Amino acid sequence: MIKIRNSFIGDNFPCFIIAEAGVNHNGNIKLAKELVDKAVEAGVDAVKFQTFKTERLVTGYANMAKYQKDNIGKEDSQFNMLKRLELSYEEFIELKNYCDNREIMFMSTPFDFESADFLHSIGVEAFKISSGDLTNIPMLEYIAKFNKPMILSSGMAVLGEIEDAIIALRSIGMDSIAVLHCTSNYPAALESVNLKAMNTIKNTFKIVGGYSDHTEGITIPIAAAALGADIIEKHFTLDKNMEGPDHKASLDPEELKKMVEEVRKVEMSLGNGIKTLSKSEIDTMKVARKSIVASRDIKQGEIIRFKDLDYKRPGNGLASKYYKELLGKRAKADIKMDQQITLNLVEN
Repeated sequence: MIKIRNSFIGDNFPCFIIAEAGVNHNGNIKLAKELVDKAVEAGVDAVKFQTFKTERLVTGYANMAKYQKDNIGKEDSQFNMLKRLELSYEEFIELKNYCDNREIMFMSTPFDFESADFLHSIGVEAFKISSGDLTNIPMLEYIAKFNKPMILSSGMAVLGEIEDAIIALRSIGMDSIAVLHCTSNYPAALESVNLKAMNTIKNTFKIVGGYSDHTEGITIPIAAAALGADIIEKHFTLDKNMEGPDHKASLDPEELKKMVEEVRKVEMSLGNGIKTLSKSEIDTMKVARKSIVASRDIKQGEIIRFKDLDYKRPGNGLASKYYKELLGKRAKADIKMDQQITLNLVEN
């Protein structure tokens, strides 16, 4: 279990849903605030952005990923693409205040040491680490010193690399850790998801776990909730047709709202795992179950045999499983066909 602000996250607690706005504001603070508004309307627990200084994140000669080229429709350097998506620290302060006023938790992923310092300084309550930095042990150790919960995405990673990150963090006293299973492609093909790996991570490291989704639609996040995800993160946008690397793999506002509704329904249905009679089933049980009845008219004094018994609704009489208690007993009174036979109608 970990705690972020007033939210307890882990088994037996509600799934913590993060709406990943990321860079879908396209470097425009007005669009960023609109994304916050839509996240509030959807009922998520937090809205998350990405904080970076392009000069500290990427070299000038780094190529774009294939999905970025495909989604944008042109080839450029990572540097130029990211520079267009960058918000200033002043705009992030404005955005954090806006989230506070809208009463939604502000989160942002830092992509460099300076941005981590900045986010800590403005009071971010947890750090979300991108899949690309899971193996960046120096940065993980640096952020851990802020002593705030850390949520790690694990796209592109094997189990040993996740273990390396957890060992590094725990060795310096960081215990508030969650790990999200993830497939780092945008959009991710269904056959690449391997959703069962989410619980492999949870069970292997005895850790808070969840799923960061890059598939199209809402089906897989709902499935993750059904499998017991403690945290679900999903990209969303104002318009999937906007220019930018992540819009096509994101939900629109209505889809985001629908996802939250469906995840909450799944949570409600999971229960506590104890198989027992539901209060809502009591009336149905009386109607649907069967009682022991006479298969024919039985005269007083006759010995009751197996062929004299039948089992019919309603189930408010002697339960069928007690039929042996009647066999070989004499009827104390006449019993009509289809009449329920109870223990007080036979001799002891």
